[in-house]
Amino acid sequence: MTYRETLDWMFAQLPMYQQKGASAYNGKLQGIQEFSTHLGDPHLTFKSIHVAGTNGKGSCSHMLASILQEAGYKTGLYTSPHLRDFRERIRINGQKIPEEEVMEFIGGNKPYIQKKRMSFFEMTVAMAFDYFSKEGVDIAVIEVGLGGRLDSTNIINPEVSLITNIGMDHTDLLGDTMEKIAYEKAGIIKPYTPVVVSERQYVTWEVFTAVAQQQRAPIIFAEDVISETYPTSLLGSYQYRNIKGVLAVINALKDFTISEEHIRCGLMRVVENTGLLGRWQILSESPKIIADTAHNSEGLTLVMEQLRKEKYESLWFILGFVQEKNLDQILPLFPKNAKYLFCKPDIQRGLSAEKLAEKAVEFGLKGEVFSSVNKALESAEERAGKDDLIFVGGSNFTVAEVV
Repeated sequence: MTYRETLDWMFAQLPMYQQKGASAYNGKLQGIQEFSTHLGDPHLTFKSIHVAGTNGKGSCSHMLASILQEAGYKTGLYTSPHLRDFRERIRINGQKIPEEEVMEFIGGNKPYIQKKRMSFFEMTVAMAFDYFSKEGVDIAVIEVGLGGRLDSTNIINPEVSLITNIGMDHTDLLGDTMEKIAYEKAGIIKPYTPVVVSERQYVTWEVFTAVAQQQRAPIIFAEDVISETYPTSLLGSYQYRNIKGVLAVINALKDFTISEEHIRCGLMRVVENTGLLGRWQILSESPKIIADTAHNSEGLTLVMEQLRKEKYESLWFILGFVQEKNLDQILPLFPKNAKYLFCKPDIQRGLSAEKLAEKAVEFGLKGEVFSSVNKALESAEERAGKDDLIFVGGSNFTVAEVV
């Protein structure tokens, strides 16, 4: 198979959560454990940092990788989902896994994958671990896909674990309370392994403390040990919530030599070092166009706070969501005195623009319906003044179509 045919086979043959939602969620570790055994347990051959959380885990993962790269370590980075190219998920020192490696891994393991009916995420995680092992990385930063306890990444034995913000997202799979969701995230806490919690939240800290005690794992709340932070090239003031967790992880990481200069440079070169996309990403200056992948109430609350600090004549929102989002929680966050262009991200799970517009009216948000994200953006660019601000968001998949 060619590279394109390989990807088409991966996406079409087996369920992919990003496309199909809950029906593709496996929620078991047996499959990935057996596949890893089949591959020779590559995840046991390199050191790692495990990162979970509702919001901020992607940014934190990229920050950690950037700092480790600046310190001279060969650094693997596994994240999900991708925005434009599947290979964004698997990187070493910022370089995406080569197409040939993707083709070789799938081609060589296709009979096993078909026989065992591996999920898309399982085969992707296994591919990453196999690649990191073959390439001899010094350390890999591994971002959880969904939850933590039953996530396919949760077979590693990390040096340190990091849990970022907890919010009400994926409640159909992880639980309908903050405590239940926190318990699923706390599943990455390993015996005797330090865990950093980047935000002490009233309703979750007891869950983390209890699980850490059960595992005899040292638990570190970042705000207790980090008093000063550093600037970062990642735009959006909300990133400063993430930085404290990152710094606490670096402090807890043993047997790695990381200086203050490595930290400073790493935080200022995140995009250059790791290729991060979609975090308060400025696409144009006149009119100013900003894209951000925040897609739940906690993340969008921070984005709204950041938008209030911006200067503009008129504010335009290009919004597209996936079907399972709780719009009753999300839509009240948006200002009524803005112009709205509703669209559907080009995936099976995308919420129809008509349904979104109809629901938005209930919250005083009136706008127009467009058949695609790009048509909505083209319309906004044609009509917006040079001092206006256009925000594109609501979903990873909405942003993926414009970055």
